Amino acid sequence: MRAAIFHEPRRIETGERPDTSLREPTDAVVRVVLACVCGSDLWYYRGDSPFEPGPIGHEFVGVVEDLGAEVTTLAKGDLVIAPFAFSDGTCPNCQNGITTACMNGGFFPMNGDGGQGEAVRVPFADTTLVTVPGSGHSDEMMRSLLTLSDVMATGHHAAVCAQVRAGQTVAVVGDGAVGLSGVLAARRLGADRVIALSRHANRQALATEFGATDIVAERGEAAVEAVKEMTGGVGVDATLECVGTGQAMQTAFDIARAGSMVGFVGVPHGVELPVRQMFSRNVGVRGGGAPVRVYLPELLDDVLEGRIDPGKVLDYETDLDGIGDAYAAMDERRAIKSLVRVGTV
Repeated sequence: MRAAIFHEPRRIETGERPDTSLREPTDAVVRVVLACVCGSDLWYYRGDSPFEPGPIGHEFVGVVEDLGAEVTTLAKGDLVIAPFAFSDGTCPNCQNGITTACMNGGFFPMNGDGGQGEAVRVPFADTTLVTVPGSGHSDEMMRSLLTLSDVMATGHHAAVCAQVRAGQTVAVVGDGAVGLSGVLAARRLGADRVIALSRHANRQALATEFGATDIVAERGEAAVEAVKEMTGGVGVDATLECVGTGQAMQTAFDIARAGSMVGFVGVPHGVELPVRQMFSRNVGVRGGGAPVRVYLPELLDDVLEGRIDPGKVLDYETDLDGIGDAYAAMDERRAIKSLVRVGTV
């Protein structure tokens, strides 16, 4: 089968890999229809995080092609969404809602298949995959379904961790696909005012479409001053950190009002928590990899009912032959998020 293969930083190409197949009776094989490039994939692409040569990618939707003997909730031909982590649903961590820390699970592509390929073996298929009801979904709908495999659920996780509530003023640090999804998530949870920190006109426009009420284009201390001025010197009720750099995290804490929470989902690179500042202002922090499988049912309902349309973050598209430029487009900020068309439903 054909799949994207990471060779070295800035060299990701499509090549041939052995066809995937069932290994355990709880597995399913999913034929990929749509995939996409994640912001976290760019850390590997740029060489900022180590990555072994081999398959890459973890966001995909597809059609069930084969099933292990013990899989009971799926059928061949089902359209399914795959969270970026596979989980057994029964261990203490899964039972407490953190499926990304499943004691028996793991992450794509660590099980041998990457999401940016023609097929993927999915362990614990019953408790990992989510079936999409209905058929004949529009291309717009399919794009939004794809975002539920990671990016929309990750933005939602940032909002949940920041304890966003109805009526609040919320700030979102970061204007990538996760940050924009965070804007959508904050409004979905009832925030009255959402301040998006963004320096790029096209991202500012999408943030506004997703419900941002204010845009701050400055960075660093200038951004902090702008948000403080907008909030009467108090700061925001909840802060979403969606970048993962030291500056972004510091900005998040600097604009958080006393007693509030910072929800962080940016993969940390060079981040040190300002513990003294947290102590003096009673500002908390919570976050990490989003337990997508937990959030999928409620987000899926909202997508299918047309209440949210997160697929708009996918503003560049190609097929597997163009995988190298899919990465380059995001790295060069020519794209917010790259869609990869792999197969058909």
